[in-house]
Amino acid sequence: MDYSSSRPRPENGTIHPAPGRAEGRRKAARGEGRGGRDLPCGGKAMAACSFRRSIASQISKVLDLPPENLIKAISAVPVSKKRHVADFQLSIASIAEDGSSNCLTENLQLQAQKLAERLKCDAVVSEISAGPGTVNFTINRELLAKTVLQQVLKDGSEYGIKSELFSTVPRQKAVIEFSSPNIAKKFHIGHLRSTIIGNFIANLKVALGHEVTRINYLGDWGMQFGLLGVGFQLFGNREKLKSSPLQHLFEVYVEINKAAEDEDTKKLAKDFFRRMEEHDEQTLSLWKQFRDFSIEEYIRIYKRLGVHFDEYSGESFYQEKSQEVLKMLEDKGLLQKTTKGTGIVDLSEKKDLSSFSTVMRSDGTSLYITRDLAAAIDRMNKYSWDTMIYVTDKSQSNHFQHLFQILKLMGYDWAERCQHVSFGLVQGMKTRRGEVIFLEDVLNEVRSRMLQNMASAKTTKEIEDPVETAEKVGLAALIIQDFRGLLSSDYQFSWDRALQSRGDTGVFLQYTHARLHSLEQMHGNEQLTDVNVACLQEPDAISVLQHLLRYDEVLYRSSQDLQPKHIVSYLLTLSHLAAVAHKTLPVKGSTPQLAQARLCLFQAARSVLANGMKLLGITPVTQM
Repeated sequence: MDYSSSRPRPENGTIHPAPGRAEGRRKAARGEGRGGRDLPCGGKAMAACSFRRSIASQISKVLDLPPENLIKAISAVPVSKKRHVADFQLSIASIAEDGSSNCLTENLQLQAQKLAERLKCDAVVSEISAGPGTVNFTINRELLAKTVLQQVLKDGSEYGIKSELFSTVPRQKAVIEFSSPNIAKKFHIGHLRSTIIGNFIANLKVALGHEVTRINYLGDWGMQFGLLGVGFQLFGNREKLKSSPLQHLFEVYVEINKAAEDEDTKKLAKDFFRRMEEHDEQTLSLWKQFRDFSIEEYIRIYKRLGVHFDEYSGESFYQEKSQEVLKMLEDKGLLQKTTKGTGIVDLSEKKDLSSFSTVMRSDGTSLYITRDLAAAIDRMNKYSWDTMIYVTDKSQSNHFQHLFQILKLMGYDWAERCQHVSFGLVQGMKTRRGEVIFLEDVLNEVRSRMLQNMASAKTTKEIEDPVETAEKVGLAALIIQDFRGLLSSDYQFSWDRALQSRGDTGVFLQYTHARLHSLEQMHGNEQLTDVNVACLQEPDAISVLQHLLRYDEVLYRSSQDLQPKHIVSYLLTLSHLAAVAHKTLPVKGSTPQLAQARLCLFQAARSVLANGMKLLGITPVTQM
């Protein structure tokens, strides 16, 4: 392939200064940055991208296949403790799957051997060998250092995102509903999981150029508000409602629940809720105060988490629209009445009611699922989305299955583009005062524990704002512990494990970032220019470079299955590799040329570490 249409290649392993960020922003504004769909790599081949393309180009000539068919079969090889590993490998099985291998029965090892013999080393590839079912390629070491480091430092926060792996992925409008706590009830740990997972998915999609709308769908309607209204009239305090609404409404709810079995209380609560549904001004005004003050406090708490929403919606928005949904179901012949007077939709294949969903109470009022149907239809009208994602715990899987089935029966084909991202339960999340009731309890707890750890650590330097740092490091600890496994898995939470400064923790990621940042500060923070990185030939330097090569593949995997664990695992490995290189490749005391090259390597590692952390919802700290 002719690389002249890609970026200019500097000579002799020298890295020249990258164009400024402002120019990047101007290009993005002109639509040059992200599009590039006609030419994969957008005319700016990424490091891994240019190597893959070069390898694919050579294989395509030998196998007489278009290079595009080969790109996805060529992957960067994970770094091995055995030291010498190739940089890329072609999986013979994956090109055989595409029907491009004429002898599937032949031994894969033999096929790999034969193909390897027909390929030649060139200016890009310095070594070719056959492995078990793979052909392995080692990139020219000078070119590897030069290309990878130039690309990381030039692309900055967009490194990995411009890869041709994403060239066939269409830009989409995505609606993501997450967090969604109930007003006046506990903000339990499940809501925290939903909040950080939804935030990660939104961050990743935005980074990849999609248009994202973040929705918080509050539990702000229903019979509990009848109880709460009555409770507030008996036990409420307007001053407390203003100063700490979530705490006060929860206290009121606990008090009134003690009397909830009393027939008079039940009648009063039903009465209060009926007046709400009939739009009685006085009751609605009180309900609106509950909602508005609660949202104000949620916004403040979400800010601590680094999370924002484009829309605060809720069940209350869909009271009337849910009646329209019931009318539509009736008109389409989907609504059936039971002997008890409730309304159901038959979801069974044989139409024998072996599976059904209740959508209406006997008094004609709507249910949770009816309001969800109304919300889905409304969002499609409002946002014309390409995909809508609901992030809740796995106990609601059945609910969403029914929701999507009913939408399909109603004739909405877009129901197939709805997705439920479910997650498992967390056990053992307690504060020193006992059970977690509010999200703020968790944030305060992690901050105070982290402050304590920092105060007792010998390595802690004088920090400008220890409280702010403890908050960011503590949040990283929570997020990494949560994201290390499959989202659908349950896990046992442990404060001690989460807050360890060594090992695979968020604290370790933050520590590595702060350490690399202070290395840059110590040796002058100026933009490195005309650095000769060809001297980065040590095994520990090569390991970091090889790992940086894989970043786009890791992003691609996470974008496909929406699992953050791929990025977490990648960043933990990057931090371990950087820690080893930090010990074995000193900047201080090296020749100026070598010091500059190593500094360049550490700067690239820190940049990619920061990018990945931000996608996960972590703010990297510069002091610790």
